[in-house]
Amino acid sequence: MIFHEARFELFYKKIEQLSHQESLTKQDLLTGKFLLNTQGDLEMYYSPHNEYLNPDAKIVIVGITPGWTQMKTAFQQAGNSLHNGHSIPEILRSAKKAASFSGSMRVNLISMLDGCGVPAALGVNSSETLFYDKWDLLHTTSVIKYPVFHQYKNYTGHRPKIEHSSLLSYFAYEIFPKELGMLKNRSLIIPLGKTVEHVFVMLIAQKELPAHHQYLFGFPHPSGANGHRKKQFEEQIQTFQKIVEKWAKQL
Repeated sequence: MIFHEARFELFYKKIEQLSHQESLTKQDLLTGKFLLNTQGDLEMYYSPHNEYLNPDAKIVIVGITPGWTQMKTAFQQAGNSLHNGHSIPEILRSAKKAASFSGSMRVNLISMLDGCGVPAALGVNSSETLFYDKWDLLHTTSVIKYPVFHQYKNYTGHRPKIEHSSLLSYFAYEIFPKELGMLKNRSLIIPLGKTVEHVFVMLIAQKELPAHHQYLFGFPHPSGANGHRKKQFEEQIQTFQKIVEKWAKQL
């Protein structure tokens, strides 16, 4: 397990000041004290949950950028851990575990992974265990490491496109491939949605990613806002099952 503690230490006291609050709002977190960068209408904020990397993961799930729900959950968990006197590695680990695709998106994602045959490939009963007692098999991340908001709303990959922003491009095409380069296993990597898949296609073409991983391309974004998710998934499910089965045989 790899922990990036230096940046967290910059925000340690500020997070500690919030640890007594039962619920956090955008007014609490989307403020100057957690702001990392801006570009045009884009604002990037710190969140503690992506300072943890599991290099031994067999399943890697990649989103665009952490959304508000994940950010809020990460801060809430980090505050609780600080209040209980946990070490920084424990704080970062628990924040990651609590926030990873939290909310309804996790429920949808678990169902989709089950449909692809991931539990059978790993020898577990359900993909739900990846987020709990089998968490050592999973790494979740984003092509843009920190939460990005466009006019106070979750950045969705369209306004602007990643390639049209030097800030977003830096994280997607320079920071992100270095993270994946730390993975030790032949992982099953699942890009969520077309925007993330496009980043992978570009990085593979540029030979910026290890060649030994198995990619599950075409996987719909599990957000409830994606109204075509179920139809897209049903159209591709047999292909996904074959890819997962092939990957499992080569573990």
